[in-house]
Amino acid sequence: MIRAYVVDDERLAVQRLSRLLSETGRVIVAGSSVDPQEALGALRNADIDVVFLDIQMPEMNGFELIERLDRDIPIVFTTAYDRYALEAFAVNSIDYLLKPVQAERLDKALDKLERFTPASPTASGPPDMRALAKMLARELAPGRRIERIASRVGERTTVLDVSRITHFFAKDKLTFAVSAGREHVIDFTMAELDSHLDSRRFVRIHRAIIVNVAFVHELYPGVDGLLVRLKDESKTELSVARDRARELKERLGI
Repeated sequence: MIRAYVVDDERLAVQRLSRLLSETGRVIVAGSSVDPQEALGALRNADIDVVFLDIQMPEMNGFELIERLDRDIPIVFTTAYDRYALEAFAVNSIDYLLKPVQAERLDKALDKLERFTPASPTASGPPDMRALAKMLARELAPGRRIERIASRVGERTTVLDVSRITHFFAKDKLTFAVSAGREHVIDFTMAELDSHLDSRRFVRIHRAIIVNVAFVHELYPGVDGLLVRLKDESKTELSVARDRARELKERLGI
């Protein structure tokens, strides 16, 4: 059985997650707290395998708690925080659960945790949680632009360097990032990408297309309007909406 400790400043959130964990039949909730300072003291000597930790708490947030903790314990963040940086860091042995926590997603987090416990034959040991917490805090700083995006397919997570993504497009209710000619499904809407991407590097040229201007090779007229050809192996062609052509040209200095 996995021994867990739950930290969240909302009592109802602690109670709900504790119930979900117990219902899995895989976890013993060894303790919980709505006070991060109290939790810090308890965690220093607690016999536990994982902490389910909220990020946004008054007086001491989750990142600060980890930095003050003088031991490394696997962390699963339970948060309503913007997910984009957390997605990219999930591959580094940190996992996260968006509120309200769903039972199916919780099971996947527990599966991942078990792969890092000493009892597992494939265990790689706990990560340096304090170092990763510092990295996450920097990534989630106000005004910080997205630098990595994760694409999850089944149990595999691929982390993409945003600067190498040629374009994003939406199709059949899915959003794709294209890098090195390969299409990766990502868990973002076009509107979310619009707000988190560096506007100096990316421009929305169509309601369903965002292009990396560093990969624009040429503009030329097509049957239905302006087209963009990219600097990729496929020489990809993208349509530019009439009402977005001026912004693209301005961004390219034309």
